[in-house]
This record gives sequence, C-alpha cells and structure tokens, in this order.
Amino acid sequence: MALASNSVRVALMPGDGIGVEVTEATMGVLEKLARRHGLGLRTETLQAGAFVYQATGTAMSEEVFRSAEAADAILLGAMGWPGIRYPDGTEIAPQLDLRFRLGLYAGVRPIRAIPGVPLALAHPRAKEIDFVVLRESTEGLFWSRGRGEVIEDREARETMVITRTTTERLSRFAFRLAERRSQRLGRPQKVTLVDKANVFTSMAFMRKVFEEVAREFPAVPSGTHYIDAMALDPVRRPWDFDVLPMENMFGDIMSDLGAGLVGGMGYAPSADIGDEHAVFQPSHGTGPDIAGKGIANPTAMILSAALMLDWLAARGAGQVWADAAAELESAVDGAFAAGLRTAEFGGVGTREVARAVAERIPG
Repeated sequence: MALASNSVRVALMPGDGIGVEVTEATMGVLEKLARRHGLGLRTETLQAGAFVYQATGTAMSEEVFRSAEAADAILLGAMGWPGIRYPDGTEIAPQLDLRFRLGLYAGVRPIRAIPGVPLALAHPRAKEIDFVVLRESTEGLFWSRGRGEVIEDREARETMVITRTTTERLSRFAFRLAERRSQRLGRPQKVTLVDKANVFTSMAFMRKVFEEVAREFPAVPSGTHYIDAMALDPVRRPWDFDVLPMENMFGDIMSDLGAGLVGGMGYAPSADIGDEHAVFQPSHGTGPDIAGKGIANPTAMILSAALMLDWLAARGAGQVWADAAAELESAVDGAFAAGLRTAEFGGVGTREVARAVAERIPG
C-alpha cells in the first residue's frame, strides 16, 4: 500500500536503558531533517519493555502492539534489562514479539566503515568495509523461543525450523538488495549464503532452496560459505563480502562480530523488514552499565532512522524521503570525518554527538 508523502506515522518505542537516551537524541536530528525536507512525519510514543513488565506484568500490551502494527514504521530504541526476567529466566524482549507477529523475516544489519571512526583492523583496506548481514529473523533456532523443554532436569532440547517459504523470501530479498547496492555503489555485489550445510539437514535444505532462487537472478554473483569459516574470514578480509543471508542465530552472532570491525555496537544500525511492516533499531542492547550517564553512542540509532526513511521512500512516501535518508547518512559521515569522537573513544556524550550530526544538516 502506497504511503502519502505528507502524512507518515511512525511508532516510537524508546524501550529501556540507553534506548530512551539514543531515541531522544535521534529525534532531535530527525525533527531538523523533517523541517528541511518538508517531511510529513508524525510520531506516537509507545511504552513497552522490561520496566513496563516490572510495573504492569506485561512487557507489551495488546493495545500498544496494535498501535505499533497500525503505524507506517516502527523506530525502536532497545529493550530488556538483566535484572528483570520472565519466571523461566529468559530476557524480556518485546522486540522479538514484533518480529514474529509482524512477519519481519529480513533482518538487515549493515556493517560499514564510517570515515574517521577508529577501526579494529590496521589493514589499509579496512576503510573499504561495507557489507550487510541479512539475518532471517522469524525461524531458525529462534523458532524454539518459548517452545524449548527441560526433561526431568537431566537434559534440555530446542528445535530449529527452516521453511521453504521463508528461505525463498529471504533469498529473493538478498538478491534484490544486492541489485540495489550494485546500482548505488557502482560495482557488482555478491550474495553469499552462510550456513552449516555439511552437518545439518535443515541447513542443506536451506542451501538447496537458496540455490534455486539464485537461478532467478543470473546477473547477480552468488555462493555459499560455512559459518565457522565466516567467523574467520570477515576478520581476515571483510572487504571481500557484500550481502550475507543466514539463519537467525548465525545472524545474531555475525552482526555483533561485524559491528566490532567498524567501531562497536554503537555504529551498527539495523532494520527488521517484512512484506508489510518494518522495525528500525540499533543492534545494541540497553547498556545497563552506562544507562543514565549521558555517554551512550546514538550513531546506530541515527543510522537506523536513515534506513527507515529510505524504506518509507520505497514504500511510496516519495523521493524526498530517500533524499533525506541520504543526507542523514552523509551528515553522520561528515561529522566523524571532521573529527567527532564518541565516548567509547574518549570523546563526547550522547547529546553532543547528535548535535554534531544535526549541525551538518543545512537549515
């Protein structure tokens, strides 16, 4: 369904801990960007998360879920808190409920070296890092969430599920993403499925379905890579990878490894996208050790907002939204290239980082 460019409603879910802080900082930047481009951006703040669970016994009420579902996009800070858990010991994570209930199968995790941000690798080509971990976000090992069993206190079992339908959708999403990136970057983009097909029947099935879909996109290079080798090669030669679709748990782990290559979790945006809905959030958690200190890095949240604007443009909001997304990303790059440093590198706090980015936006 096409959007009206002058009236887009975003559900804002700050969540817990530093999620609240980076959301507030990002909204200051977004508001300036919206004024400059005349974006008809309306927001509604919705409360969910660990502290909501502590206060009410429900992490995300049905009313809040329905409001989020009705929005054109969801911008989420971070949710969860170590000391607040369900009776079975698992973490409060309403963001996972959003993924499952809204069918957000494509977890897009861009890993890109930002000019000026200190990198983990000293290799001169490290500044070329620009790939995407594409995490399937509704099944795989995470399908077992809430379904695991402990048998007579002597063993525990979880079940991994891979379906043809979801693998086909994820694979097509990967190839179409590679096509768009190829146009933007001016060079071919390879799609590499990451699996463990030499051990698991489910992974061999996933590879089979992926290769069937690959034949629909003969102009896009493709291949496969075992997950254990993928834990090694992005450290040795991350500039050789482009679009990396993979199972849910693998994607959860590899997106953190990728973030470590480009400065840390504070520089890792993400989007969870389905056929009709999408949630945009930083890949990091709620940062209990730094919450309330004003030093959380808002860059990942700001770049997640840029992903949201670009997705809204593709949904029909109009080219001006894509222009705004590009300008926001450029503002981030410009601020860091000019010497901005975040607190984890001995620099400034949350509000100061957001202010430095906002100053790069004219008007």
